[in-house]
Order: sequence, then structure tokens, then C-alpha cells
Amino acid sequence: MDFLRDSRLPKAFQSEDEMLTELYSQMLKVVRHKLWHKSDAVDVVQEAWVRILEKSATLRDKEKLVPWAKAIAYNLASNANRARRHDANYDMLENELVSPTFVFEPEAMTELSDLLGRLDPTTRTLLLYKFYYGLKDAEIAAALDLPVGTVKARIHRGKARLRTQADDESGHT
Repeated sequence: MDFLRDSRLPKAFQSEDEMLTELYSQMLKVVRHKLWHKSDAVDVVQEAWVRILEKSATLRDKEKLVPWAKAIAYNLASNANRARRHDANYDMLENELVSPTFVFEPEAMTELSDLLGRLDPTTRTLLLYKFYYGLKDAEIAAALDLPVGTVKARIHRGKARLRTQADDESGHT
């Protein structure tokens, strides 16, 4: 890391290798503290090292390398959490839609039809547009002349109502 050679090493470190090892350790602590999935920590720190190398010219004060590197690692950990949450939501939704219990079993289809029949017509329409016809939220919003945020919120609440009804029904049987 050539840009480190230009700066003075803090007195606590005897060599550049010691400083890099300590920096790696500190970045790993920051990332592990921030991440939901601890198994991603090493990958995030590696990505942070790449960013540090790419952006080394933007570090104005070499004395601030450690906080700068830790901030980069923290931000990348936040990004990883956000990506994981998005992937988890997408996977959950995809599993709900493609799940064999809903697609292939007639009993489950009958139960789902009954649950949908108990919903108000607007909510039922939104859920059918989204999950049966596969329309995107923006397409539904345009078709119903509603804001996209309203469509998303109503779909979310409709799914929650379906789950509640399904849980109530399974609790009574």
C-alpha cells in the first residue's frame, strides 16, 4: 500500500505490517458489530480494502486512515444489510407465490379462494393483480389511478390480513 509509505506510522506500530493487521482487526470488529449475518464480515472487509485502495487518493490527511477505513467498512456493512433485506423479502415473496402448496394442491387453492373472498373487493383486486396476474406495483397504481405508495401499503396490509385469517382458521381446527 504505497499511500501508507508516505505517512508516518503511529508510534505504537513497529512496522507497516503491524499497522495493517491492526487496521484489518478494527475494520472486522466494526463490520461484525453492524452486520446481521456475521458470515458476511470477511467479504465486507475485503470489499472495504478494495475501496480503500481505489480511493486512496481521496484521503487528505493520512493520520486519519483508521477512522476513514472504519467508516468505509461500516457503510459497506450497511449496504450488505440492505441488500440482504431486499433479497430476503424477494425470496419470501417468490416462495409464497411459487410454493407448491398454493399452486398444485386443490385444497390449498380452495382455502386461499375462501380467504380472498372474505377480503374487501379493493384489497382482493390488489392482491390478485399483484400475485395472480403478476403486475408490478407501478402498473397496478396506473390501472387504479392510485399513488404507488398507496398500492404497496394496501398490498402489504392485505397480505397481513390473509395471514391473520389463515392463522385464525388453523388455530380453530
